[in-house]
Amino acid sequence: MRILITGNMGYVGPGVVAQLRRSYPDAHLVGLDHGWFAHCLTSRAVLPETVLDEQRFGDVRKVTRADLEGFDAVVHLAAVSNDPMGNKFAAVTDAINHRASVHLARVASAAGVKRFVFASSCSIYGFAADGQPRTEKDPVAPLTAYARSKIATEEGLAGLNSDLEITCLRFATACGFSPRLRLDLVLNDFVAGALTSGEISVLSDGTPWRPLIHVRDMARAIDWAIQRGSTVSDRFLTVNAGSKQWNYQVRELADAVGKVLPGVKVSVNPNAPPDKRSYKVDFSLFERLAPNHQPQETLEGSVAELIDGLRSIGFADPDYRQSHLIRLKVLEGLMESGALTDDLTWRHAAQRRPVHEVQSLAS
Repeated sequence: MRILITGNMGYVGPGVVAQLRRSYPDAHLVGLDHGWFAHCLTSRAVLPETVLDEQRFGDVRKVTRADLEGFDAVVHLAAVSNDPMGNKFAAVTDAINHRASVHLARVASAAGVKRFVFASSCSIYGFAADGQPRTEKDPVAPLTAYARSKIATEEGLAGLNSDLEITCLRFATACGFSPRLRLDLVLNDFVAGALTSGEISVLSDGTPWRPLIHVRDMARAIDWAIQRGSTVSDRFLTVNAGSKQWNYQVRELADAVGKVLPGVKVSVNPNAPPDKRSYKVDFSLFERLAPNHQPQETLEGSVAELIDGLRSIGFADPDYRQSHLIRLKVLEGLMESGALTDDLTWRHAAQRRPVHEVQSLAS
């Protein structure tokens, strides 16, 4: 089996690559990444990409049919990956997250790829005024450029006239330690704040709901999607990926960090304007379809692992929200240095490598 993983050099990618290598030890695994965050390593372990057979450097907006010849499956993670980046780069977010994703699936189908796994997001549900957990059949209400790009991609994929088996995994908010850790995610940010200042500042009143999922559990879900098999009726499938036990209010997440780090002060803002991003999610379809790939991580264990991982790299930066651990800051730094253009492509010819140019990691 030959599997291409786009965006493999981000936060989620290393765990996905490791999971697929365990599940398919004889598979030919290839990563494709633009390299924005390749240097953002937060682990002293082996470079994550050494598990691959090949690492390709390229822009998903420029992938051709020839680039995908011979692959059995594509796992599509590459994206402008959160609300702050989406808000600053709205047009680029649509170009990469939406239009390039649909293009990628189209050329994958033309190249004979059988399975396409798309990393979508539960953020498309936006705000659930009635407080009921959202199912895949409920209306969506995307509130940000990032969320709008995800639902637009789902709609584009659903409209493709092909035999491609497509699985859209609507992931809960990611969390947990990774070889390329991000601290611009709610639980990860709380842990970082607790370690550096002894305080967790919740910017809202703490009541908004957030479903979470550990990056390793995301990898398990992707593993399932690659092997799920389908019939004509479910060749295109959208499924919420997570666990009902991981539906938490923001204040509960802060308190969970405080329990692992006694003495940490948790402050909320009772006068904050309502946070419209508040929703619970129903994961019963995923539970029924993927009984052997259900989330295994716990909130307490995830917090403890984040603490241990950050301490192991000597993390003690109280100004971490301005550091390379925040993805928007990385992109802004690359743009200010002249390395990236306004549309987030590499400026210099030496940095703009063709997608088909391959660095082999197997030799």
